[in-house]
Amino acid sequence: MNFSYNRFSMVIALLAICILTACPGPELKQQDEYLIRVGERVVTVIDFQKAFEIAEAAYPHNVLQEPAALKEAKTRLLNQMTEELILLERAKELNISISDMEVEKAVAEIKSDYPDNVFEELLLEYAVSYKSWEKGLRTRLLIEKLVEKELSDQIVITADDISKYYEKNYKADKHKPDWVENSQDLNEKIVKHLRRKKIEKIYKSWIVEIQKKYNIEINEEQWEKIIAP
Repeated sequence: MNFSYNRFSMVIALLAICILTACPGPELKQQDEYLIRVGERVVTVIDFQKAFEIAEAAYPHNVLQEPAALKEAKTRLLNQMTEELILLERAKELNISISDMEVEKAVAEIKSDYPDNVFEELLLEYAVSYKSWEKGLRTRLLIEKLVEKELSDQIVITADDISKYYEKNYKADKHKPDWVENSQDLNEKIVKHLRRKKIEKIYKSWIVEIQKKYNIEINEEQWEKIIAP
């Protein structure tokens, strides 16, 4: 992938996640009020504020100047961080982990999309250490592996699915990229895309069921302060 807005947004998201994964636990955060607690995992008020400072960069300029938009953005991040704590608890329960080799491979793929030193400069701009960012990436990979493990058995890609997708997206395209001529590469790309779409479709109902398994605490007093005009 090229260095695009989508890729930039993904990196920003990982920067925000790295704040979350750095959260040690309640016993080491006594100096700060908790905001979210799921099991033994905690996001403090300071953790949230740091993550939101980073997440703001993913929004177009001036969008968050409106109070309603700002509140919506903060609520979205609260929900995202709560969901991630739930997923981390679930991964722990299922003994799912990510190896150093898997992290190294993902890092190499991400960095390959940037000119020399641009990636490091991006981390520097947001005052995030490479080590913290890598922890965030490990968390993202862990969540992806968890979702794949939990939902893969429910995903079926048929020959008809592939055929319909091809008819709709490639058959009439007169400006196909070179790789489209390779049917194996094309089939793999289509299958990957269809799997992702089908997983996205059933993910919402799955996460609703998963979150019922855990005690989720939101510090309402602190949250009201955060979203106050």
